[in-house]
Amino acid sequence: MGQLVNHSNLEPGASPEGFIPLAVPYIHGNEWKYVKECLDTGWVSSVGQYVDKFESMLADYAGRKYAVATINGTAALHIALLVAGIRPDDEVLVSDLTFIAPVNAIRYVGAWPVFIDAEPDYWQMGPDSLRDFLENQCENRSGETVNKSTGRTVKAVMPVDILGHPVDHDRIAELAGRFNLPVIDDASESLGARYREKPVGLFGGIACLSFNGNKIITCGGGGAILTDNEAWAKKAGYLTTQAKDDPLEYIHREIGYNYRLSNVSAAIGCAQLEILNEHVSGKREIARKYDEAFRDVDGISIMKEADWAGSTFWMYTFLLESEEPGKSPRNMIKRMNERGIQTRPLWQPIHLSPAHADLHNQTQCPIAESIWRKAVSIPCSIGLNSIDQIRVIEEIIAFMEQ
Repeated sequence: MGQLVNHSNLEPGASPEGFIPLAVPYIHGNEWKYVKECLDTGWVSSVGQYVDKFESMLADYAGRKYAVATINGTAALHIALLVAGIRPDDEVLVSDLTFIAPVNAIRYVGAWPVFIDAEPDYWQMGPDSLRDFLENQCENRSGETVNKSTGRTVKAVMPVDILGHPVDHDRIAELAGRFNLPVIDDASESLGARYREKPVGLFGGIACLSFNGNKIITCGGGGAILTDNEAWAKKAGYLTTQAKDDPLEYIHREIGYNYRLSNVSAAIGCAQLEILNEHVSGKREIARKYDEAFRDVDGISIMKEADWAGSTFWMYTFLLESEEPGKSPRNMIKRMNERGIQTRPLWQPIHLSPAHADLHNQTQCPIAESIWRKAVSIPCSIGLNSIDQIRVIEEIIAFMEQ
């Protein structure tokens, strides 16, 4: 990578001296056509053909019987916890290395998160850490799994597929099954990924998706619940539409939520889902080029992909492990942003989060903490062109060679 790029013949959209964002939507299918239809017909709110169509397409893609669309991924997680029967003072075992949304959702229902450390190879919830907690820190009391240190009942496992790579679903499901715990899979970052040749979204009693603007497909927002449990699907649909028992007389027997996705957003989602496979291929090609550029750079450890996984590489991230003065991850992030290349660290592990400092059931998560301190996420929009990607690569290598 010592050769500089000739910028005299730029690709459309290339910005050698401009801002390169981290991850932005890629709109290039039937989005305008479908949204125009919503506007032309007046079906713009939470009722309309595209909401039903989007749910059907999602269920078909994931191999699930039911899908329920929501206004965002956090709403999907909140409803998933409710329909799975999680109640105040229950405990939910959740990935420590994750965006904060699933942990916040656990707190929404009055339950307590228990943080499970990552594994070092693929940075997902560690099955060994999960097993250690269940076998050594819990006991069976009258058929329920109880945390010995808190006396509270553990009611579910919520693994999070981070950065487009799936967790080891078989191992987690086996452990959860031994302790009679449902699995609520947070697949918000991994739509399009595969686990042992099967689509992510198929695993767990219930799985949740997100369609935020930086995700592999977007509705501008949006989320979804996927399940094969008819009762859970009906309950989710009921709760996301204000729990209407008699919509004519406005009778509500439960607390409901205004979580239904709009028809306009669903229209965008339908168009994006039509080209999901193209988006996955684009992300994987971007990752391949980064891997090729950084594989032999001293101090950089590239993302790994398990032989049982097909990652989308949703957010391309590497570990900067150089111990040389001035070559810390935060220094690289600062320099890249100063040069107009949006670069960020990973999320702070939740056991360190001030927002959840009141928790007293925290386990040690040294692997998650180590990954967080070293991780650097770099531009990987589906529409990232080769000129801009080479600019990103050159800046990183220049930093490492200084």
